[in-house]
Amino acid sequence: MKRNIIISIALILVLAACSKEVYEKPKKLIREKKMIAMLVDIHLAQATYNNQLYSNTQGKRLTETDFYYSVLHKYNIPDSVFERSFVYYASKPKVFEKMYRKVTNRLTEIEDEQTNLRNELLKIEDSN
Repeated sequence: MKRNIIISIALILVLAACSKEVYEKPKKLIREKKMIAMLVDIHLAQATYNNQLYSNTQGKRLTETDFYYSVLHKYNIPDSVFERSFVYYASKPKVFEKMYRKVTNRLTEIEDEQTNLRNELLKIEDSN
């Protein structure tokens, strides 16, 4: 998966350097709103995977690819459709930047929600 991301980023740089549209719109393009939701879930899955690496769990260790494919399974999207959609959006830097701003905003909201929940639980524990 990391290799695919590196290849995608390299392709983005090449495409961004060109003035004309090099990458045509795929026949099966994931809608922008759904793509944003998927990217949020992929980042959450990567964070979960990274957390698992440092945990003391003795159970079956899942790979980063398992987490990636779990997101694709959740949305019922083949990896080829996701990758083509990702490269297509990434070939349009202004659109992609806007999308990723929404992704980071949503991740920040989730982090804030979790922080608030944790603080509330600590208050409850302290009051007992």
